[in-house]
Amino acid sequence: MDTTLRDGEQTSGVSFSASEKLTLAILLLDELNVDRIEIASARVSEGEFDSVKQITSWAREKGYLDRVEVLTFVDQGKSLEWMEKAGAKVQNLLTKGSLNHLTHQLKKTPEAHFKDIAAVIEKASNKGITTNVYLEDWSNGMRNSPEYVFQFLDFLSTQPIKRILLPDTLGVLTHNEAYQFLSQIITKYPDCHFDFHGHNDYDLSVANVMEALKAGCHGLHLTVNGMGERAGNAPLASVVAVINDFLPQIEVGVSEKALFKVSKLVSAFTGFGIPPNKPIVGDNVFTQTAGIHADGDNKNNLYFNDLLPERFGRKRKYALGKTSGKANIQKNLQELGLTLNEEEIKKVTERIIDLGDKKEKVTKEDLPFIISDVLDSEKFQQKVFVRSFVLTHSKGLKPSTTVAIEIDGERMEQNAQGDGQFDAFMNALREVYKKKKRHLPDLVDYAVRIPPGSHSDALCETIITWESNGKDFTTRGLDSDQTVSAIKATEKMLNMI
Repeated sequence: MDTTLRDGEQTSGVSFSASEKLTLAILLLDELNVDRIEIASARVSEGEFDSVKQITSWAREKGYLDRVEVLTFVDQGKSLEWMEKAGAKVQNLLTKGSLNHLTHQLKKTPEAHFKDIAAVIEKASNKGITTNVYLEDWSNGMRNSPEYVFQFLDFLSTQPIKRILLPDTLGVLTHNEAYQFLSQIITKYPDCHFDFHGHNDYDLSVANVMEALKAGCHGLHLTVNGMGERAGNAPLASVVAVINDFLPQIEVGVSEKALFKVSKLVSAFTGFGIPPNKPIVGDNVFTQTAGIHADGDNKNNLYFNDLLPERFGRKRKYALGKTSGKANIQKNLQELGLTLNEEEIKKVTERIIDLGDKKEKVTKEDLPFIISDVLDSEKFQQKVFVRSFVLTHSKGLKPSTTVAIEIDGERMEQNAQGDGQFDAFMNALREVYKKKKRHLPDLVDYAVRIPPGSHSDALCETIITWESNGKDFTTRGLDSDQTVSAIKATEKMLNMI
């Protein structure tokens, strides 16, 4: 049972609109193929009522109404009236699963609480509404008041209900306790259906789910991206992968290929980002960064495990950065259909490592531009070097540049001002060339762009068109800094002339 639309919405700062809830409900049931969804809490707001009405209307047409559930309360039937108007047919009744909660929040005896619950179940039955019962704070109940929990379960086992829902409300269970508590209960009540609802406060929710299943638990409550109050709930994607790979005796109908798509959509709707290292759905989890790993993948897939990205509609990537090495670059070249010789790969690797040292993120889409820039530099024998430069830009003062140029082994320095930093650089350069009694081409066009298709901020490409003796020619520069990329394009021009 996916409870992203109810419990997941309790993530701080998250609220779905009615149309978003309907879109996700359709995806969860139709595309992801979860068995049930919990979509709202009764009597919360007018907006919640409208969203439930839209979902139940769609579900009725599809024959899914018994798969759509609403959280209700022991409130003399007011929640049931709300549900009836909204068109829902399954209630998840919230009750007290620990003596501590019962005594201090409701201030009632167990007998009085059970009587109230029985009255709600009877009213639901009369209205044709199916009842499941939540035992809130059940995990602490098992730790601190097990006699009460078993007294409660004795009562529930006599009631006309479909499922008993056992939440680790505060996320406090260890995997040993999850197994022990559920084993006791399932053995004692073999004819009852028990769901486990895990929270992730100690990052143990997936481990607890595994133990719950080993103990014979019949159902699980999960959320997309592990959304939920505090540290969230047990995450759907991780649990599905764990069951499929480690508990083969248990079959789940959830479509692994749809997990990533739904995860991204939930993230977009909520603005709640997915950590890049989140298992299954994080951006980095199928990305090899170290060159040794890419090399191992070339040699009998040494760094593969059973979590193949294709299972989840994803692809393995090879990061480009200071630790990537030749193997990562070769993997990216293969995907792009490009071939370089050893010397060219070495030069491209050096450029990527240099960008990585600057903490720039390089993507596969940047690679052709890096290659083009590196190979372009080999077209001429370099005799002119821009050895050093200082660019200044201050409020109220004209931009200025001090530049050191080496021409045929002779080093010259010059300072100049201009309308911008690059203009100042060109003015300084002209002064140097005047002294050398050489003429510079005219700059006729200047374009700056991020390489098309790039999703990073690592590279800026400057393309400059020059005119000399009535002929135009173009040079390109590539760098993480816009002005520096223009200076690199200019340095190429100086060597070409």
